[in-house]
Amino acid sequence: MDIDRSERVDQYLAELFVGDDPALEGALAASAAAGLPPIAVSAVQGKLLFLLAQSAGARRVLEVGTLGGYSAIWFGRAVGENGRVISLEIDPEHAAVARTNLESAGLERVVSVELGPALQTLDRLIAEHAEPFDLIFIDADKRNNPNYLARGLELSHPGTVIVVDNVVRDGAVTDAKSRDPDLVGTRRVLEMMATDPRLQATAIQTVGAKGYDGFAVALVR
Repeated sequence: MDIDRSERVDQYLAELFVGDDPALEGALAASAAAGLPPIAVSAVQGKLLFLLAQSAGARRVLEVGTLGGYSAIWFGRAVGENGRVISLEIDPEHAAVARTNLESAGLERVVSVELGPALQTLDRLIAEHAEPFDLIFIDADKRNNPNYLARGLELSHPGTVIVVDNVVRDGAVTDAKSRDPDLVGTRRVLEMMATDPRLQATAIQTVGAKGYDGFAVALVR
């Protein structure tokens, strides 16, 4: 696989479909300066999330895993000033960087970053009978993907779109014998999405600036 070529293609597509965007570029620069890992979605992946949210008519988005707030900016733009994005982050430093980036993007009133273990926050939202979300994006520790999906289903409604990132893992997802907790969690969440009668789902491979990976998308029946 020619990674250099795929990265050039990614750059070309980003120039076409995203272009110069000071808020997004600033978020990446601030995240890098703070020492956050460079694992945010790519520009074209962010645009895809934006389009999925808009296509679903999403006004409420739940994001599991904030990092520096890059994808949260895309979601905040998608839902508009009357929408709401709740993003869950366990790392205080990541949350602080994300909040600053969201403020710089003018989205601090649309996107809220909830600090703490995601499973605890999800359980609290369920206990509080939170209004269901229109789109749920799962992009945190992969070993907990099955738990995130199970709780996400409790916070969804018919028509909710659920996206799980990083499900191919450089092709390692085919290794049924692996005991890597993140890979086991990834395989399990894919099996859940494929077999749960409440979901209609698929997954695709991707290659580009973020290497060889993929994502799964499900629609709640």
